[in-house]
Amino acid sequence: MQKLILGIFLTLLLIPLSQSFSQEYYDNAPTLSVTLQNDTPFIYQDSEGYTVVVGAVENHDSQTSVANVIIRVNFFDDFNSNPIEVVSGNTTLQVIPPNGQSPFTIRSPSPNPDITQASVSILGFDSSAEKQKELIVYSSDTILDSSFRFSGVLQNGGAPNSDTNVYLAFYDGFEPPRILSVSTIELGDVESDSEIKFELVDEINSKAVGFLLFAESDIFYSDFVDVKIPAKQSITKLVSISGVTVKDTEGATLSEIILGSTVNIESKTVVQFSEDQSTDETPYTYYIQIKESGKSPTVEYIGKYDGRFIGTGTQYQTIDWVPEKSGLFFIETFVWDRNNIPIAEQGPFILIHVKE
Repeated sequence: MQKLILGIFLTLLLIPLSQSFSQEYYDNAPTLSVTLQNDTPFIYQDSEGYTVVVGAVENHDSQTSVANVIIRVNFFDDFNSNPIEVVSGNTTLQVIPPNGQSPFTIRSPSPNPDITQASVSILGFDSSAEKQKELIVYSSDTILDSSFRFSGVLQNGGAPNSDTNVYLAFYDGFEPPRILSVSTIELGDVESDSEIKFELVDEINSKAVGFLLFAESDIFYSDFVDVKIPAKQSITKLVSISGVTVKDTEGATLSEIILGSTVNIESKTVVQFSEDQSTDETPYTYYIQIKESGKSPTVEYIGKYDGRFIGTGTQYQTIDWVPEKSGLFFIETFVWDRNNIPIAEQGPFILIHVKE
């Protein structure tokens, strides 16, 4: 009997277990883990009426990079439990390094005004070979006044690379912070051991208190750099006078003019922001004052031009002058509002010689 039992036992040891059965069990759970960084991503409607969802995901694995992270967003209205639109997208970074993170921005398929809510989930991701950390980015200047102005530098300490982008992920003051938007600066091909300057001028969300600055190319990436946004700087003047020229009636610039001839005094003015934000309009009066040069300069001529600035940008003002005296004169320029309050610093002095 004992010989029979031993024989059966040995026979069972020689019979292989099926492969399908053995794969149903494992000792350790998967180590890769990608999750949403915040359960309440930032949701807003853009200027075109699309609903935008902005957030971030984290790779919790300490050894392995991940790529092809697929994020699904369900858009809802206030009346149905089923989504009215569904869209999938990817993270900003192509490859998220171990213990790293990446923002994402996903927009609704259409500008649907009925969308009031959105839910976000991660559908899947792949493990990936890690990119090398050969890029360095840093800020050289950050200014916030009527718009956000930023300049920085990218350094590449490795081999030539392509598809290089610099990103600014703006965040708010919540705890934990929410990503509000992501701006992209495309640099393209970058040579080895090179340094590239870049800049961004844009409107940003008023809730933003800082941004994460980072870069990625086809083979390299950089660390995240946390940059705080400075307090908004007030602009004391609406308008700046950037140029004054004297021209003849055919448009040629003059350094001296003939007594009794008609000349055009032209100014270039740049509007930085509108006085009336509701109408985007700024009425103004442009003045020129021409004085005879000397120890006690006397006013030879005063001219004015009434106009309106619409929005921001550049305008040109022209006033005719017929000199009645010869000599050396200097021209002053001013821009005032209709209440005779200056809205620009006085323009540059221009000297002009009137000859007989």
